[in-house]
Amino acid sequence: MFDPACPSSAMPIRIGDKWSAQVIVCLDEGPRRFSELQVPIRGVTPKVLTQTLRALERDGMVTRTAYAEIPPRVEYELTELGRTLFAPIAACRAWAADNFSAMLEAREAYDNRD
Repeated sequence: MFDPACPSSAMPIRIGDKWSAQVIVCLDEGPRRFSELQVPIRGVTPKVLTQTLRALERDGMVTRTAYAEIPPRVEYELTELGRTLFAPIAACRAWAADNFSAMLEAREAYDNRD
């Protein structure tokens, strides 16, 4: 049914990925340091943020630039490829705005069934 060669099997942004879209949105206005990403993305652990940034870098969505300074400085920035994700993210946000309450009702009904 699902061909392993199908491009969807290599999708970098999964619908259930909690952090990637948030990182991409946070990088919309330009490069940010790791600590500058942690503030708006409340709840993400440093380990998970590091994993997310590495995955986005591997997929060509984000670049990581390390500056030879003391103390060391590292910045993350969206690539042109990463910027192409704004339209799909906006569509997901619009869907959530339109359907969030219905989804919560469905969850509650499911959790309260016999």
